[in-house]
Amino acid sequence: MISRRTAICLTAIGLSMTASIGTAVAADYPTRPVKWVVGYPPGGATDIIARLLGQRLSERLGQQFVIENKPGAGNNIATESVINAEPDGYTLLLVNPANYINASLYANLKFNVVRDIAPVAAFNRVPNVMTVNNNVPAKTVAEFIAYVKANPGKVNLASSGNGTSVHLSGEMFMMMSGAKMQHVPYRGAAPAITDLLGGQVQVIFDNMPSILQHIRAGSLRALAVTSTVRSGLLPDVPVLADTIPGYEASALFGMGVPKNTPKEIIEKLNKEVNAVLAEPAIKAKLIDLGGEPLIGPPDAFGKMIVEETEKWKKVIDSANIEKVQ
Repeated sequence: MISRRTAICLTAIGLSMTASIGTAVAADYPTRPVKWVVGYPPGGATDIIARLLGQRLSERLGQQFVIENKPGAGNNIATESVINAEPDGYTLLLVNPANYINASLYANLKFNVVRDIAPVAAFNRVPNVMTVNNNVPAKTVAEFIAYVKANPGKVNLASSGNGTSVHLSGEMFMMMSGAKMQHVPYRGAAPAITDLLGGQVQVIFDNMPSILQHIRAGSLRALAVTSTVRSGLLPDVPVLADTIPGYEASALFGMGVPKNTPKEIIEKLNKEVNAVLAEPAIKAKLIDLGGEPLIGPPDAFGKMIVEETEKWKKVIDSANIEKVQ
């Protein structure tokens, strides 16, 4: 039998050795290429962010951060593949709005992002833009709400598909304003914008990057951005919350890893990501994509993930959106 004091000492030695091993692993990390999984095809905003940051992380850490595109099932195939990967820091997830929305939109998910993905770092928030066809007489959000209420059943809300952030931003608007519109889902933003330009639909809450050129060209009119502060890309456009207090809808991007990934590796990745986000050239490119960098610790990003998941659940429940089986 060993004494209680001896047992305590041995436990302390064991914990110290474990901490030392973890620190050593983090110091050497990465020793081989890192796979960064993106749930969309190449070329979209999500993929662009991953490649932009991945290139700099490769240069800083001396190992390739290889982007692996795994589209399908509304981003769920990519997410599940990361959740089931070894928690060793060599498989990363590009966390994006679908992860927060799908938690309530899909009825039979085999995973829970809040539980199964450890947050590493937030990247940026990209607002949507409430944009109308030029034939819509409303010039402000308040005028648009009055216009919709005066024309029941005549105003169509376009989106890039059921359950997308574009769709749910519009549903949130209806929920908080009481202005009811007919939702018209499209297979992507491009055909939705085509019909908005043609006047078949009257309004869209589209992502900043895909709608911006039409607003700047004057072919469509922006009424508001959906972030809490004005966008530097549209400095003269007010925020929607000026008219509907508490309204906020933005695309939050970041990095996650499988749960049980060593804390030391998460902290190292967080430090490196924050360093990249602070670089003037990277900051400028992220602003061009619609949102300034968000620099902070892993737990701050974790809190954002929880808040986003809860926010979109309220919208999905309020709108009685049919769950995907």
